[in-house]
Amino acid sequence: MKAEIKFGTSGWRAIMADEFTVENVRRAVTGIARYVSSSKSSGARVIVGRDPRFLGETFVALAADILGEHGITPMVVSDPAPTPAIAYEVIRVKADGAINFTASHNPAEYNGVKFSGPDGAPALPEITKQIEAAVIAADSETAPSTTAKAEKVEVSIKKEYLKRLKELVDLPAIAKSGMKVAFDPLFGASRGYTDVLLREAGVDVTTVHDHRDVLFGGHPPAPDGEYLGDLTTAMKKSGARIGIACDGDADRFGVVDDDGTFISPNYVIAMLFDYIVESRGWKNGVAKSVVTTNMINALAAQLKVELYETPVGFKYIGELIKEDKIAIGGEESAGLSIRGHVPEKDGLIAGLLCCEMVAKRGYSVSQQLKRLFNQVGSFYPVRENFHLTPEVKAKFTAKLAADPHELDGRAVTEVVRKDGLKLVFKDGSWVCFRLSGTEPVVRVYSEARSEADITKLSAAAKKWIES
Repeated sequence: MKAEIKFGTSGWRAIMADEFTVENVRRAVTGIARYVSSSKSSGARVIVGRDPRFLGETFVALAADILGEHGITPMVVSDPAPTPAIAYEVIRVKADGAINFTASHNPAEYNGVKFSGPDGAPALPEITKQIEAAVIAADSETAPSTTAKAEKVEVSIKKEYLKRLKELVDLPAIAKSGMKVAFDPLFGASRGYTDVLLREAGVDVTTVHDHRDVLFGGHPPAPDGEYLGDLTTAMKKSGARIGIACDGDADRFGVVDDDGTFISPNYVIAMLFDYIVESRGWKNGVAKSVVTTNMINALAAQLKVELYETPVGFKYIGELIKEDKIAIGGEESAGLSIRGHVPEKDGLIAGLLCCEMVAKRGYSVSQQLKRLFNQVGSFYPVRENFHLTPEVKAKFTAKLAADPHELDGRAVTEVVRKDGLKLVFKDGSWVCFRLSGTEPVVRVYSEARSEADITKLSAAAKKWIES
């Protein structure tokens, strides 16, 4: 079955043996190959990598053959590799892009294809639209655009990427503090990266889920609190002061405090923003997606740092990193990168910077969050998914086009349409509605200034959807 190949915020993803088949992967990679060939007449090189998912090696080999048939040299990464490590290698060797087989934090039955350009950043919509068009064009043809076959080369990217992390993180300070760390790669591509780096620096690290499991332990390889029970248990046994985790392709992070509390990615980004300004003195800017906590807005105002709000999708934050307009940028979905690093989400550096922050400040993550609340006020963000019937979705889609003046009695002071519909209220609380492009779901992001009010705001948002 020929599926429609559509690239979303992080590439094309589908369920294996349903739409993610050898035939459809061949079509997607052919579209990418045609795009690269049209952008560079000869001598193009594209890195091909993967996470540890089922059949990853098969898809890498297939992609290498297709690229070679189009005269593009495939630079094959044999072992599973983190998405940010692949991005760094693209920049380091000046490759013409990368194809990465991963479904990131999605469940084991999914796989996907990410395409990055020569800047190491996720491809922007104007590029993915060209790739989608190239897929359609290739469907009616049989021969590749060139007969000059390029031979694949094997590349190792781990050493250089870890070397870069050593330059960006104060590993000696973590070791000097004597703190213990627990790490959970969730059976994913960060295995043998974060923990190896810390151990080499002299840090006592306990690692869980340190083997390949294509089923990811029976749950999605997402670094969310509900899936980090084994990490929390390991922390208690080892006496670790912090627990850090990465998702399947290591572009997202998870942080657990020394008392077993899972720390919201919203809060982690805000704390690291504060810490980066303090420790590095970088005040050139900060970026966040429109649905990420407004604690960052308050901090930016207090620290006199320019704030950039972007649509959802790290590619937009990546552009600001490339232009050196920001010290740090992040998304509430646990994506983060910093100045001088890759324009791509990096779960490894996020976790390592949290370790450095705890080591150098001497306070736990929760203690530092409490300090931040005292500094800029309290913020309580929540993200929820609501499934819609076809009738409710049609009615709700029409409502999204209007500019509401109130929500369940709350007067709207600002309407923001950077991505979806965001309603801001007088007390600084807000709610944002975003329809999924792939399923009958509306994603609702809410933030209030108290725990009691976030419950009320969430209920009001649900009521507005269904009314």
